[in-house]
Amino acid sequence: MDNFLSFYEPFFDINNWIAVFDSKQDWIIIISLVILECMMSLDNAVVLAAQTKILPDKKEQEKSLLYGLVGAYFFRFVAVGIGSFLIHFWQVKVVGALYLLYLSISFFIRFKNGGHENGHKHIPVMKKLSLFWRVVISIELMDIAFSVDSVLASLALSENPIILVLGGFLGILMMRLIAEVISVIMSKIPELIPAAYVLIFFIAIKLFLTIPAIDIEIPSYLFLIFTILVFVVTFIIHFMTKKKRRD
Repeated sequence: MDNFLSFYEPFFDINNWIAVFDSKQDWIIIISLVILECMMSLDNAVVLAAQTKILPDKKEQEKSLLYGLVGAYFFRFVAVGIGSFLIHFWQVKVVGALYLLYLSISFFIRFKNGGHENGHKHIPVMKKLSLFWRVVISIELMDIAFSVDSVLASLALSENPIILVLGGFLGILMMRLIAEVISVIMSKIPELIPAAYVLIFFIAIKLFLTIPAIDIEIPSYLFLIFTILVFVVTFIIHFMTKKKRRD
């Protein structure tokens, strides 16, 4: 506990804040952390966009992202202090991967049967909560699962909690903006919703493979290529369907 608290001591030192803001080198690290966060969180952005689309109201979608942002900030602030122990939390990845598998498989079962119900509705633990809070909780769980790798990668660049928190917070904010852009595009092209759940299924496998017992890391560029291919195919299907309707 003492080691955990000692890590935050520089965070409450005003001179350390001044030194960070005056240091070009520290800002280079912060910008690097933002870029790293965005690159590692592309899969999280896809999941967020798909989950918020469950909410019928635009204001609730934005509100759920805001609540998720606050929760993500809180977890990141705590996580930078216990980063050296996060490597032992591989169980979080397993739970996250299984939950993503559940979301994707249950979606396609309902999609095949012509249903449009919300997947969270059938989770016993959440069934007493409103749809909005089920989505918020889902966002928080996914943030925790996806943040483990980001925190560990950040600690490799700096041990200054101010740099880690600033870089992480700005990166998370950028990722939320990406999620909102994806969500807007989904509203205009509804075929992107099942496409997102294809990616969620792939993300679940990708996340599960990173646990220590398997230790297989799918490179980020391969996931990016796969994402682009899925979106390209989806756009083709959308415009072909649109053309058939006109004819």
